[in-house]
Amino acid sequence: MPLFEIETDAHIIITWAANEEAAHVVAKDCYPTENILRLTKRPRDSWVISKSVLGITGGSGDPCAVARDCLSKASGDKVHAIRLYMHETGTDLEQARKAIESNMVMGW
Repeated sequence: MPLFEIETDAHIIITWAANEEAAHVVAKDCYPTENILRLTKRPRDSWVISKSVLGITGGSGDPCAVARDCLSKASGDKVHAIRLYMHETGTDLEQARKAIESNMVMGW
């Protein structure tokens, strides 16, 4: 089954569907009030997000491991974890926020 990327007014949905029509139905079921701006069949059956797109680049060590460690030290307190991450990595507020939030979503 092909993988589709569907962009609506406020979301990007990644889903498997039998064809474009089925992918359209998925988007309308999830977000019925949003317009579909773009519907693209992906050339492969996997999806990759570049860490550099998220602002996680360079530095020493695994940024995800550092972020998870900061979340652990902060007992899940996002703001405190962001401060710890900035202190430990020297990144700016925006990069630290992205690193911490993306790891919160993955479950630290």
